[in-house]
Amino acid sequence: MKVVETAIKGVLVFEPKVWGDSRGYFFESWHRDRYREFGLPTEWAQDNVSRSAKGVLRGLHFQNPNRQGKLVSVLDGLVYDVAVDIRPESATYGGWFGIELSAANHKQLWIPPGLAHGFVVVSESALFSYKCTEAYNPKTEHTILWNDPEIGIAWPVATPSLSDKDQKGLRLRDVPREDLA
Repeated sequence: MKVVETAIKGVLVFEPKVWGDSRGYFFESWHRDRYREFGLPTEWAQDNVSRSAKGVLRGLHFQNPNRQGKLVSVLDGLVYDVAVDIRPESATYGGWFGIELSAANHKQLWIPPGLAHGFVVVSESALFSYKCTEAYNPKTEHTILWNDPEIGIAWPVATPSLSDKDQKGLRLRDVPREDLA
C-alpha cells in the first residue's frame, strides 16, 4: 500500500495494492494493523454508502461536537472529493485538498476529525463509501457553502445539484468559532 501525505496535516491518500488478472481484481480496503500505522482508528462508529447521480454535490459537512473522521472511497463511478481545513489554529486553515476517487483507481482518502468534507459526482452515477469515527448526529452537523469564494474550491462541475441544506450552507467566515473544530 502506498500512502501519500497532502499539504493539509493529517489528510492522507491511500493507494492499496491491487492484484488482478483476467478474472477481475482483489485488494484490501481495510486492514486494522496497516492503517493503524498511519494513525487511523481501529474502531469505527458507522459505515455509510450513498449512491448519487451525475452532478450531485454533497457537502461541505462537519460535526461539532462529535467530530467525525472519515475514510472515504468509491465503489462504482468517479467523484471529486474535497477536504477543507476548518481547524482555527491550523497553519492551513481555510485550505482545501481535492482528489478524484474512483472504482478504477481504488484510492481512499482519510479526512481526520476537524475538517469539512464534500464530494461531487463526475460519472453518470457513483456509489460512495465512508467509514466514520463517530455516528452521524443531525443536531451537531454544520454545512459550509460549497462555493465559498474565500475557500475557492475548483469543483469540476459548475452548476451542481444540491440539497436544500447544502444550498443554505454558511461561508466559513460566518460559522461561529465555537462551532468549528
